[in-house]
Amino acid sequence: MIIVEDKNMKLPFSRGILTRSITSAGVDVGVAYSIAAEVMKELRKRKKKVVSKNEIREITYKKLLEHGYKKEARRYIFWSEIRRRGPPMILLLGGTTGVGKSTIATELAFRLGIRSVIGTDTIREVMRKMVSKELLPTIHESSFLAWRDIHAPLREVSPLIYGFERQVSHVAVGINAIIERARKEGFNTIIEGIHLVPGYIALDDMSFMYVIRVEGKEALKSRFYARGMQSLRPTEYYLRHLDEIIRIQEFIVEKAKEHKIPIIDNIEVDVTVNLIMEDLMKRLTEKLKRKGIEVEGIT
Repeated sequence: MIIVEDKNMKLPFSRGILTRSITSAGVDVGVAYSIAAEVMKELRKRKKKVVSKNEIREITYKKLLEHGYKKEARRYIFWSEIRRRGPPMILLLGGTTGVGKSTIATELAFRLGIRSVIGTDTIREVMRKMVSKELLPTIHESSFLAWRDIHAPLREVSPLIYGFERQVSHVAVGINAIIERARKEGFNTIIEGIHLVPGYIALDDMSFMYVIRVEGKEALKSRFYARGMQSLRPTEYYLRHLDEIIRIQEFIVEKAKEHKIPIIDNIEVDVTVNLIMEDLMKRLTEKLKRKGIEVEGIT
């Protein structure tokens, strides 16, 4: 057994953990696992019983270069440095129902080694158990039906959007509380959900928000059919309200443009995740430089 020393901790070397670190650089998981196996073989060849994280990082970097992954090797160093030195970050994924937020959040969590992934529907569900429908009717309905038990104050205001905004404003209280706790505790967190609407969430220097979009009615309809095959959520229920869901997407995208939040078109999950990882690296690098922290891996 090879032991990895990290400060005062000693842990067994894990190909799985190293694989995850390599995938954060945008390397396919199969190739990443193969390179992790090569690193283990190299350590055994050197007859290493105890190894530091720096040694593992250096060997992995060289293996990536040997396989022709020059750009990915730099990214690997970057994310290794972020995990080692970077301040904790909060990643927020907004977007309407059915655009793939949960799938993207799960993949990002795997690549970044983030254990805490929270859906805003879970926050809303907790609030529903604590607050009666008489007090806050909008949180007891789906996002596209929140308007039914309230009245828009003006005729010019869309009842659909007014109801959705009211629901968002209530759920945002819980979201902001979780963000505040994550900051105080100092751990990385991913939050995903329809209630992450730009302008309602308190962002700080290490909070990174993205809005996920699926363009076209047919594309979104196909996603509901695919999702229905893998979960208990009723496809027909969402298809009956497809026009309302698309209108909510338009509203969220409008807010994203207003607050200069990146909008990512989700055509293919791997492509979407890579786009977010690439943008995240650039934004992190800029913010850390302003803090006087230089991070290896980006030229």
